[in-house]
Amino acid sequence: MSTAKKSSFIQGQITSDFIGNSIAKHQSKTTIGAHNIFLGQVRADVIEGKTVVAIDYTAYEEMAEQTFHEIREAAFAKYELSCLHIYQSLGTVKTGEICLFVFVSAPRRKVVYEALEFLVEDIKEKTAVFGKELFEDESYTWKKNT
Repeated sequence: MSTAKKSSFIQGQITSDFIGNSIAKHQSKTTIGAHNIFLGQVRADVIEGKTVVAIDYTAYEEMAEQTFHEIREAAFAKYELSCLHIYQSLGTVKTGEICLFVFVSAPRRKVVYEALEFLVEDIKEKTAVFGKELFEDESYTWKKNT
């Protein structure tokens, strides 16, 4: 029972207030027994002697939204979920800031672990979101998902 489509994209970092409010909105849904979240954070990787200071995210938004929708539908078909939310940053996100927030809820706890792993792997593998790793010297490299 998925919900109407809304944008999965957030400009800039995903704040702790946004994450906290998202969780709080589910407290009235008393058939939920478990939540699980994945938070992707920008790392200060060192690449060829240069340290990443931020990632600039871009996407083929319409294509990415369609892929997010397909991933959501596959998760609802495969797992007994009550709710499922995916949020991805666009624009510049500094090291230490959150760039991906995946939130699942279900009546029972075991399913939220399995569903979350399925979702994050599918998002990383299939979604048309691209990250340009920015260095202190203003040079950059395109991020490779691993």
